[in-house]
Amino acid sequence: MRTLIVLTVAVVAQVLGNICLSKGMKCIAASQSDGGLSLLTLVLAMGNPLVWVGTFLLILFLVLFSAALSWEDLSFVLPATAFEYVLNVFFAYQFLNEPVSTARWVGTGFIFIGVLLVTGSGRGRSRQMEMNL
Repeated sequence: MRTLIVLTVAVVAQVLGNICLSKGMKCIAASQSDGGLSLLTLVLAMGNPLVWVGTFLLILFLVLFSAALSWEDLSFVLPATAFEYVLNVFFAYQFLNEPVSTARWVGTGFIFIGVLLVTGSGRGRSRQMEMNL
């Protein structure tokens, strides 16, 4: 149960972190005429609260992801966190007004089905190891 809670919070942190970081960097890019990465871009990024919030949320994701890896197999944790791809597409469409083609929605649906299959499979090797102890 703790793994499910930690992975859920991790995925939400990752998605919100990506949205904040993307929104913050797009605001910075819109204020510049050259559109390239420059020292000014980096300085502006350091002063943008959305970039800081996004960075903090992505660090939180990394900490929670690491904790989950200490309890479960990578072959379970990594696909379980892949649900973030589904949420990233939905949130980018909803909150960043990014266009999402039908093909991208279909691909996102396949990812969702794959996540359900993997998370429904349980903790394969870890259960076997516990049973052998």
